[in-house]
Amino acid sequence: MRVLVTGGTGFTGSHLVRRLLDRRHDVVCLDSQPGLFADELRGLGAEVVIGSVTDADLVRRSSRGVEVVHHLAAAFRQLNVPKSVYREVNVEGTRNVLEAARASDVRRVVYCSTQGVHGHVMNPPGDENSPIAPEDYYQQTKYEGELVCAEYSDAGMDIAIVRPTAIYGPGDPGRFLLLYRMARNGRFLMFGDGETTYHPVYIDNLVDLFELAAERPEARGRTYLGGDAEYFTLNELVSAVGRSMGTEVKIVHLPFRPLWLAAVACEAVCAPLRVSPPLFRRRVDWFRQVRAFRIDRARDELGYAPGVGLDEGLKRTFDWYRENGYL
Repeated sequence: MRVLVTGGTGFTGSHLVRRLLDRRHDVVCLDSQPGLFADELRGLGAEVVIGSVTDADLVRRSSRGVEVVHHLAAAFRQLNVPKSVYREVNVEGTRNVLEAARASDVRRVVYCSTQGVHGHVMNPPGDENSPIAPEDYYQQTKYEGELVCAEYSDAGMDIAIVRPTAIYGPGDPGRFLLLYRMARNGRFLMFGDGETTYHPVYIDNLVDLFELAAERPEARGRTYLGGDAEYFTLNELVSAVGRSMGTEVKIVHLPFRPLWLAAVACEAVCAPLRVSPPLFRRRVDWFRQVRAFRIDRARDELGYAPGVGLDEGLKRTFDWYRENGYL
């Protein structure tokens, strides 16, 4: 079948596109930038369209003849941009995608949201019914994108929502690379006691869930948390990162509050200069926000079974970083 993947040249999207091409589907990638993978995906047979989901005409053209849409495109980790950018992409861009899908009589849309809509999980482990409590504008606008999906779903469209936990794997340019770099010398500075829980999802496991959400009839109108089978304390995660590199990591604990105040000050200094702060609140929140969820709904309704565990996933990720010159 013909499939549209928005955000298709990014880390998560490119893995999904490769899987769909392996399944011999005809894939259109729509992304605002080529990223690291556009040329590779073209070489594998994907049609790559560079443009934003804020361009309603482009989205409509890209949706012609499409049976399934995976909507992954989002404004994410963009610092020192107006809040309107997040709203234009994450909310109005989602509306553009759904309008185009409706016009093209798309069979199903899978909307990629985030675990972050639940904010700090007060009573772990959480689930899809845990309170909605976004703690930043990205998380807020992703939830507003869910509300747009609910609006179209109520009007009769077939839509499923996936809320991934912390995505990692080969090709990840983000937080996990920072973890490896912080741990590779055998010493890791942990702000707080390190007993905060963190819920990873290996990229192949998440792509499994995207496929199930697109194909299983039970997914219509449903929302699923997409995580690995287990969650971990930060201390356990850092030790596992060290193991993947063959390094025993000594964790040095420091108080969290000075780091938080430093992040606030750094943002305040950098904002008028229009430069990205090297330290910011969203980054340091990693040390304090509880992330721990049950994935029972996806297991029970869709047959989701995460196949790659933490140690194997971290080793594959480390090998990719090393082979590609990141470590």
